[in-house]
Amino acid sequence: MRLAEKTAIITGGATGIGQAIAVAFAAEGCRVAIAGRREDKLREAAALWQGTPPILTHAVDVADRKSVAELFRWAETALGKVDILVNSAGINRAKRSMADMPPETWDEVLQINATGAYNCTHAALDGMRARKDGLVININSIAGIRASVLGGAAYSAAKFAMTALGTVVSLEESKNGIRVTNIFPGEVDTPILASRPVPVTAEHRSRILQASDVAEVVLAVACLPPRAHVPELVIKPTSQDYA
Repeated sequence: MRLAEKTAIITGGATGIGQAIAVAFAAEGCRVAIAGRREDKLREAAALWQGTPPILTHAVDVADRKSVAELFRWAETALGKVDILVNSAGINRAKRSMADMPPETWDEVLQINATGAYNCTHAALDGMRARKDGLVININSIAGIRASVLGGAAYSAAKFAMTALGTVVSLEESKNGIRVTNIFPGEVDTPILASRPVPVTAEHRSRILQASDVAEVVLAVACLPPRAHVPELVIKPTSQDYA
């Protein structure tokens, strides 16, 4: 039980990578709360873990600061403290090229993927500063270090912003014992693939990362002692180029 006595909030925890991280943390004794926009999906995800302590749920819209503030007020009672924040909420849309993407999509993707991470990190920092301890893990993307047509303009821009956010917060807050890790996954078989402009085949899904692969990496980072900090980590499918 490497995370016994630890607590965590995982945004985007109802599906995909966030869901896999929640189960991995809970299996190591962490008291986990998953947050997302759909309460039914949150309950389904929490039910995947039948052990103790149970996974808790709370609805949140990470793009809405009032909603985020409510989440962290609730966490003060439900968890007592937030040792680990995992920013895993994220979206993309099928119309993602500059020629096809409506301006509203740019706003939506930036608000959720970049501002959402800012809102949650900002809300978590006061408690972490007071305890002189805390870990923020940003589930970013290779698109956050190598912009691509595959990810699109809005998604890549949002993920670059998330990279900068994590890097600067890490530099500023290390004196307070707070660590920030940017995780950069390549292609992962998660529900976000449904928003691809071209449908993804079953054969392609079988070759790329699974959410559990990323969760194993995140768990390893979370289990490190406070003296050890991983600023950045890239994980990709063997079949995916990285150049």
